[in-house]
Amino acid sequence: MFRAMIFAVLLPVFGLLGVPAARAQQEEQALVDRATLAVQELMSTGERTEDALGFLRRARAVMVCPRVFRAGFILGGEGGSCVLVGRDGAGSWSSPAFYGLGSGSVGLQIGVQDAMVAMMIMTDRGLQAVMDSQFKIGADASLALATIGGGIQGSTTAAAGPDIVAIAKSRGLFAGISLSGSVLSYRPESAGSYYGRQYSARQIVVAMEAHNPGSDPLRAMLLRFGAR
Repeated sequence: MFRAMIFAVLLPVFGLLGVPAARAQQEEQALVDRATLAVQELMSTGERTEDALGFLRRARAVMVCPRVFRAGFILGGEGGSCVLVGRDGAGSWSSPAFYGLGSGSVGLQIGVQDAMVAMMIMTDRGLQAVMDSQFKIGADASLALATIGGGIQGSTTAAAGPDIVAIAKSRGLFAGISLSGSVLSYRPESAGSYYGRQYSARQIVVAMEAHNPGSDPLRAMLLRFGAR
């Protein structure tokens, strides 16, 4: 009876300890769901969808940032959450690895903007660079960056054999969104929340050791638009 009383007292405590973990998993699932919708919109609406689809069908991986938010008055900054999904030789897409995107800037600027961004990673060299714990866009001169349309400024123009190709749709007062100088940082704690244990980005994206059924709609959307 004494043990039963102790169990009855501690059970609510253990339940409360699980609340933050469950909430964190819900937040990561919401990001994955938004990324699914972003892929659908970026690949099915707009003037450059054929170009985007062509690159996606050849991509080694894709980084999807469903909302990159930027605001500034003299001092500016941008940030957002992203997911990285890789593809194996058979055409199957991995479950997502989680990244944060952030940067700061100084200059004559004013406005508020949010955009959805997809960075299609075309080469193993580009994928290896992105999977580092921190990757600064535009800092590695050996990587060729290209953009589709005028939605993103600050990258090199499209060249033969780019390592990373980006496309964006934005709304707001800024003329465009600059990704050059932005830092992508891997979030192992998000992987721990989503998969129940921490994985490296390579374990998720390349080895495909992690899987959460909640990411299946995202993988299906990429298979729909990115089938070779």
